[in-house]
Amino acid sequence: MDDELLNTVQNGSQEDIVKVLTEFNRKNAATFCFPEWNLNKKKRLIDGIYHHLKDKSATQCHRVCLESIRILSREKKNLDELFNEDIVDTMVYLAGLLGCEENQSIHQSDLKVINEAQKSLCNLIFNSTVVQRICCNNKCLDGIMMRLKTFKDSNLPHEIKFFDMRMLFLLTALCADVRPKLRCEHHGLIYLMEIVDLIMKSNAERNQNYYRGRKRFSKSSRRGRGQTRDSDSFLIPCLDDDEVDLACEVLKILFNLTVSVDRLNLEEEDEAHFMRLVSILHDILLCETKSVEKQEELQSHTVNLLTNMPHSSYEELLTPLTDIPGGKSEKELEYEGMNMEAVAILLSFLEKRLEQKSMISQKESLSPILSCLGECARSNRIIRKWLKGKILPPLKDVMKKPEEGDSLRNRLVRLMTCVCTDVKELVADLLFVLCKENVGRLVKYTGYGNAAGLLANRGLMRGGQGSGACNYSSESEDSETEEYLAYKEKINPVTGCYEEPKPNPLEGMSDEQKEYEAMQLVNIMDKLSRSGVVQPIKLADDGTPCPVEHILELQEGITIKEEDIQKDPDSD
Repeated sequence: MDDELLNTVQNGSQEDIVKVLTEFNRKNAATFCFPEWNLNKKKRLIDGIYHHLKDKSATQCHRVCLESIRILSREKKNLDELFNEDIVDTMVYLAGLLGCEENQSIHQSDLKVINEAQKSLCNLIFNSTVVQRICCNNKCLDGIMMRLKTFKDSNLPHEIKFFDMRMLFLLTALCADVRPKLRCEHHGLIYLMEIVDLIMKSNAERNQNYYRGRKRFSKSSRRGRGQTRDSDSFLIPCLDDDEVDLACEVLKILFNLTVSVDRLNLEEEDEAHFMRLVSILHDILLCETKSVEKQEELQSHTVNLLTNMPHSSYEELLTPLTDIPGGKSEKELEYEGMNMEAVAILLSFLEKRLEQKSMISQKESLSPILSCLGECARSNRIIRKWLKGKILPPLKDVMKKPEEGDSLRNRLVRLMTCVCTDVKELVADLLFVLCKENVGRLVKYTGYGNAAGLLANRGLMRGGQGSGACNYSSESEDSETEEYLAYKEKINPVTGCYEEPKPNPLEGMSDEQKEYEAMQLVNIMDKLSRSGVVQPIKLADDGTPCPVEHILELQEGITIKEEDIQKDPDSD
């Protein structure tokens, strides 16, 4: 680092400081690492900058000083030693986040200073545990929440709103102790929901041409269990990129606030808040955006947040046809008196993720939406039945294996044996729920070979039903097609498809020959077992597989009764 730069920053006039730091910032605009700078020189520069930042008369150089801090804070090295509580508090003050009324007034001349202070704080919070701890204990959080209440002010720039939410996201993501404080003391869940609501409402009012004629509603309010929402006709917005970015930041914060909530033991008031939140997420799913990429991003964060919702709130994804002007929607989206548009968008999101060929891992790409659809189907009968009709329609093509083909069922069955454990378990769970946790029905649609992993994990390899089967209605939801009935007796339950009868390989052999071949097979399996190539198993009393010590133990029982698989799964 040039000593002239350090001397100027420490002793020069405001004009000289602006000149040298502007040049420094220009040269390092794309720099993220400063290996040639030692701790002492960095500290001299930071201390010099701090001296001018705390000087209220040196406003001329505040912006360029903060820009230099933003650049230097990109590198994690030594940040804990360079930034102390006094420096961070000064930056919080310059960002307008001291949590007091007089610090909340924003003047046009201060916007660039405020924005640079926000960006620098974001870098520091992300890269420094010391700064994280400082910002959790000073007035930063109070200031963000106080300014959040002014977001309806149209004069407040998008950049200020966005970086406030970015800071709040980083604090809630990196400091778990902040979450209950924000949720309970600051009522963060309510205020953040209002921000998302405000984004959509203000946009819809500006763009009258995106009118969809839908009424906003809340079932919880009709039951007297929540805040009543506007019942006027609602304008489905087409969000611009800035609005999508802000909404996504808020959704990420809401995810952090709800990820650790005990969804099974909610107070009535908390349950009402979750019902309203899912109702808002329903509206977000219906939003349009200016670009496909932004639509994907918005839906992705919505799906992530839906995975945190309690089961009782998923009904808010459905719109009664009586709540839609004219009581009509697209015919394929109508089901049992409900409009299924939001659920259809979730299913479409799954299909797009299945088709994507990107660098994103299967776990990151598919796990959230599979989990979301699985929870929706488990918690709501109408959603489950509609999804079953789309994913597992009545079988007609029994000539191909379940994993062969391009239908949604085929693609999901292929994932039941993929190498990503999380994905294959979530896929199997979704399909099992759609089958009302009936083993026979699952085997019918997927084949026993594909379902074996789930059945083994749940102790169901002998057939029967899952532990949650009692939560589903007893009504039959589909009937066997003529195509299925015509070949039913010749369908191999292991592969799940029709197979021509094969000749009996033992036909024509004497009893001695059969015994000889059987012993040869036993010897081969025993040799493979002893060498560790294979591990023979048998079923324990609880239905789970367990290893055998000797191959002859397999004579004690059979793995699955054929009559259990062949039993009509839809006869209940």
